[in-house]
Amino acid sequence: MDYSIWLIIGGASAVAFYMAWSIGSNDVANSMATAVGAKAITFKQAVVIAGILNFIGAVFVGSHVSDTVRKGIITTTGLSNHLLLLGFVASLLAAAIWVTLSTWKSMPISTTHSIIGALMGFGIIAGGLSAVQWGQVLRVTSSWILSPIAGCILAFFIFKIIVRAIFAKDHPVKSAKIVGPIIFGFTAFLIVSSLFLKTSISKSYNISEIESLVIAFISSIVVALIGIFLLRNIQERGPEDYSTVERIFRKLQVGTSCYVAFAHGANDVANAIGPVAAIIPLANGLSIGSQVMVPTWLLALGGVGIAFGCLTWGRRVMQTVGKKITNLTNTRGFSVDFGAATTVLICSKMGLPISTSHTVVGAVIGVGLARGLEAVDLSVIKKIVLSWAVTLPVASMTSIGIYLLLKLIIGG
Repeated sequence: MDYSIWLIIGGASAVAFYMAWSIGSNDVANSMATAVGAKAITFKQAVVIAGILNFIGAVFVGSHVSDTVRKGIITTTGLSNHLLLLGFVASLLAAAIWVTLSTWKSMPISTTHSIIGALMGFGIIAGGLSAVQWGQVLRVTSSWILSPIAGCILAFFIFKIIVRAIFAKDHPVKSAKIVGPIIFGFTAFLIVSSLFLKTSISKSYNISEIESLVIAFISSIVVALIGIFLLRNIQERGPEDYSTVERIFRKLQVGTSCYVAFAHGANDVANAIGPVAAIIPLANGLSIGSQVMVPTWLLALGGVGIAFGCLTWGRRVMQTVGKKITNLTNTRGFSVDFGAATTVLICSKMGLPISTSHTVVGAVIGVGLARGLEAVDLSVIKKIVLSWAVTLPVASMTSIGIYLLLKLIIGG
């Protein structure tokens, strides 16, 4: 094998770690921002929990290759293996740079859209406009509108339900002890079904969708019973004891945040290692469509990178999502997690590509709107939406520049 290919593979692994670090520093806000904003846990606790769960999710459930790479944003017909190697490295580096810049500005963006934009840039410069599968790109861009709106609507109604069923009652703590276990159980159903239906666990253990739903239903019953047991001794301090209600939701919110962190590591690690996984068959003289097992060391590399990103720079975007858009309490933070997780589950079953970042931000806005438009900081939202809008073109142009530079240096 030509030494330059080995050099590209080594460089690609280093860039993959950088991309994973960028994902950890930006997307950690998806899972822990609401818990920190609602003061359920501290920032230090959040980054440690998120780092560990992202690593576990990446290594044990992240063996699938990124959908954007596997399904193909670009058509590789007519491109040599050498050019594909250069293109994937350029795309990975371009996406990582944009995620880093967005994190520096404390803006939550979609790492999936970043890598897609970068791949588009490579495809256009290497094979022309026809090299881009525009239908797939259209599906992705449509999710910019779909996922935040869906997350916003669901979080809005979940919070309204909590207000009506608990806070509007004469004895909110008594109501919470009734409604709480039901919500606990339904949340468990959502978490378990999402875990089995969205990841590769069901494939590894040959678990059908029906069996997954049965497991989720049994889990929901068990969790509801545990909720009844844990809440049985809680007593209200007065007729309007809202602080005790918030305390009831605090542990539930931490649990949903942990689930999002685990799922994030399992799914979004592919955004970092997917292009490198695509390089492996090329380096062995195979076609890009060849099915090659993703090495455990590569999954671990992505997991460590995400965890390191959480620990070192996760605070910046977390503050934007958890504090700057709207003020969050435990019930509001739970509504955000619940709305976002439900949106991800439904859209996943429908086969629609969505962004966790966009969904969570939309859910935070929904909870804010449930308290009135004045409860939402529109200036922060404008900045976030602008960062979303420029993701594809900026990542594309950066990828083109890096690709041409690599061709000039390495040749091809």
